[in-house]
Amino acid sequence: MKKRVVYAVIFILLFIVETLIALFIHDDFIRPYVGDIIVVWVVYCFVQLILGGKNSYAVAFGTMIFAFGVEFLQKMKIVDVLGIENAVLRTIIGTSYATGDLICYAVGTIICFAGILVYRKIKKKQ
Repeated sequence: MKKRVVYAVIFILLFIVETLIALFIHDDFIRPYVGDIIVVWVVYCFVQLILGGKNSYAVAFGTMIFAFGVEFLQKMKIVDVLGIENAVLRTIIGTSYATGDLICYAVGTIICFAGILVYRKIKKKQ
């Protein structure tokens, strides 16, 4: 239960950061790159909130695969194929493909792996 609370708090904080980036930052670095790195962590924390912190590396890897899948659906113009007109849904799903996004998702996953490794080493010493 304790892990779920931690994941819930981190998820909420990261979700707020992502929302603020999407709404207020219109630059050439933070929004397109940092935002895509952070989104991996948001999804990871959400899944761990549900699972209770199990299979951390597998969840992190699965999150990256999910992000790649969404990116490839963007390449197929999925929001147009499905006829989605709601601006919020279009923003969440995304409307444009970029290879750089895949790199950002991989970087976000590597940072997530590093965080899991550090957490486990600290936990082991306790």
